[in-house]
Amino acid sequence: MTVYHDSHNPDLLERIPIDSARVLDVGCNAGALGFEYKRRNPAARYYGIETDPDAAVVARTRLDDVATTSVEDEPFPFGDTMFDCIVFGDVLEHLIDPWRIIRLLAQRLTETGVLVICMPNVEHWSFAERILRGTFDYEEQGLFDRTHLRWFTFETTRRAIREAGLAAYDVMPRVFDRPQAIAFANAMRPALEALGIDVQHYANRAAPLQYVWRATRQPLPTMSVVSSMLNPVGGVSHVRVIEPMAALATYTGFSTRIINSLDPGPVDPNQPRIFIFHRPLLAGNPGLAMVRRLLDRGFVVVCEFDDHPAYIPVLQRPDIQNFRAVHAIQTSTEPLAEVLRAQNPEVAVFPNAVNRIQTPRNFTDSSHLTLMFAGINREDEWPEYLPALNAVAALAGERLTFRIVADRGLYDALETPHKHFTPLCDYDTYQDLLAQSEIAFMPLKDTPFNRCKSDLKFIEAASFRVVALASPTVYSGSIEDGRTGLIFRDPQELQQRLIRLVANPDAARALADAARSDVTAKRMLASQIRPRAAWYHSLWERREELNRQLLARVPELAQPAEVLHSGS
Repeated sequence: MTVYHDSHNPDLLERIPIDSARVLDVGCNAGALGFEYKRRNPAARYYGIETDPDAAVVARTRLDDVATTSVEDEPFPFGDTMFDCIVFGDVLEHLIDPWRIIRLLAQRLTETGVLVICMPNVEHWSFAERILRGTFDYEEQGLFDRTHLRWFTFETTRRAIREAGLAAYDVMPRVFDRPQAIAFANAMRPALEALGIDVQHYANRAAPLQYVWRATRQPLPTMSVVSSMLNPVGGVSHVRVIEPMAALATYTGFSTRIINSLDPGPVDPNQPRIFIFHRPLLAGNPGLAMVRRLLDRGFVVVCEFDDHPAYIPVLQRPDIQNFRAVHAIQTSTEPLAEVLRAQNPEVAVFPNAVNRIQTPRNFTDSSHLTLMFAGINREDEWPEYLPALNAVAALAGERLTFRIVADRGLYDALETPHKHFTPLCDYDTYQDLLAQSEIAFMPLKDTPFNRCKSDLKFIEAASFRVVALASPTVYSGSIEDGRTGLIFRDPQELQQRLIRLVANPDAARALADAARSDVTAKRMLASQIRPRAAWYHSLWERREELNRQLLARVPELAQPAEVLHSGS
């Protein structure tokens, strides 16, 4: 059997538009790249072309359609199908006529389609060193792969893209050994200088092992989206900032950046630009001065907020301008949007969504289940349910383990030896603990604050195939009771339903599987990025009117930032 590679190139993955309907992977190998992509966009049709029959067999278990052929063979295996993205991951250098193939497949891109190419760089320092030492020889893989037929540099790849009738959109060098490249360039300094070659320029060309290119049918203007971010706590920063910004960056036409300060850095005056304040505290004149500086640099300013402001004490100060002193607000639920529209009519709702569907790791032992509760500032939510939890714990014994994250009070109050406590942890640790659980306990009292919260806990649990045991507040709008989870309305019903799950793990798994399927179909971040992009473009196109509305709400913003700041 042929030995094939079964890992994906993350830099290729990050450049496939996350909501592509049809992707073609030329040289898909065993389908590792497509497998990872479909975890992010399960609705996509992902096609592969692979010459290795053994690798193609594995790829067919992961992708939607795989042709065991060469892309240079006729006829093209997928008829007249058009693609939103075509990927060449270290393939073109193996072809007899890669220039012809780029030209042919460029014609199979949709109007907004993207060609993604990963290409070895023949200018890499190790290539030149081996030539100079007389030690050049082919190897089984890598830059010196014995099956390489063609060699490309940065410039020759750019020329091939242009001659195919495409516009190079961007390029990312993949550098793994910059110190060695710099050392080699410095060792070669006398020869380089004798040839009139700038040493630093040569080092920059010699450092990349590969380049990853994106190309489109037409040149595209780029919108810059910059977001501030609070220190990550409980996954909010990941779900509301990190993951959406990463998904938006897969789009040609967008560049994204997350900053920990309020300085957006260099600005291209010809580039559309959005600045997002993540859960800001725009207090008094200093807060207005921050906004004024952004306005002076031509930004459309957005506030990202996902909690009811009336129940956050610091936001009750009269000098807080979080929502009035920005052009627009983005939030996570429609009830919260209605609250925020009282201060600013320009509000968009982007529900929390799953970045990728996880590979299940639970339900491995039918004689034992783990219930997880993770909550920050949820100390008031569980006390009325404590007797029911302890009653089930006494009945179930070692068949039920409790995993408590952050809430020491609940952990201490549980009357069972079968319990584990994890202090407030990072998001990766939280997800790892969730993946090892079978039940997620989600109590929320019916309060105005809670009614504005999102169902994030449910969709996270569903993505890990964990069954939700939840209160009706918030969750009754997402969980189909008895099919994708269980709703409890009082302690007695919680007790009955938890006993049911412990007694019948197969039924619990069926609920979790159904929830996972629902979230896969309805709550993926991939389906939300296009509306986000459209809204940002709409804000930019309407910026003059939005500016007028902003200054009418907060006339003080008409003053220079320096005046506002000095008046604090």
